[in-house]
Amino acid sequence: MIDTHSHINFEEYQNNFDGFLEELRENEIEKVIIPGVEPSTFNEIISLCNKYEMLYPALGVHPSEAKTYNDAVEAKLKEFAINKKIIAIGEIGLDYYWETETKELQKTVLRKQLELAQEVRLPVLIHDREAHEDTFNILKDYDIKTIVFHCFSGSCEFAKRCIDKGYYIAIGGVVTFKNAKDLKETAKIIPLERILLETDAPYLAPVPFRGKLNTPAYLKYIAREIAAIRNIDVEEVKEQTTKNAKRIFNF
Repeated sequence: MIDTHSHINFEEYQNNFDGFLEELRENEIEKVIIPGVEPSTFNEIISLCNKYEMLYPALGVHPSEAKTYNDAVEAKLKEFAINKKIIAIGEIGLDYYWETETKELQKTVLRKQLELAQEVRLPVLIHDREAHEDTFNILKDYDIKTIVFHCFSGSCEFAKRCIDKGYYIAIGGVVTFKNAKDLKETAKIIPLERILLETDAPYLAPVPFRGKLNTPAYLKYIAREIAAIRNIDVEEVKEQTTKNAKRIFNF
């Protein structure tokens, strides 16, 4: 399996990192994409991914860090992209839950990074929290081949609109929560060919580990839940979502 969004560059994982990665392999994890969220971590993520073959970097400025975006940061992102060291721009987007005072700045920074992704022809990993309409309306202005809604939190109807536009839906541990009715319905009805698996570690650990430190090793619990919801074999979920990730990220 491929964890398409996991912050395992955080210090929580750095003790015996080699042993940690071996544990991931033992839990069927083939590759992990590590997204950047702020410029200060870019070099660290690149170095980590250069050191370990199973790790792949995506870089971008998260909406909560929009104030850090400037021409120098953009130049650095472009340099990494042109040198083929990153496989996606992300995570980028809009967050109206935590960041209510910077909406216009967030939109500006998102547009700048979408322009960059369009120029360098890379997929984008979208963070969209309580900003569905604005996010959707901005994305449709750009000719980007692959758009992934990370940690999808919209309604089932919004998911259908995203699928109609050719976007991908990344599903994480929230789908295992009892009260996640919309996400369960989304996981049930959208094409399996449009689903990606992610953990968003260290956040949002799936049941039965809810509230604890998350890890890509728990990706199998997400796959099992999706399989149960769709009434199909879990191996089908693992196989198809892995095919999806390999195709869109050119693994």
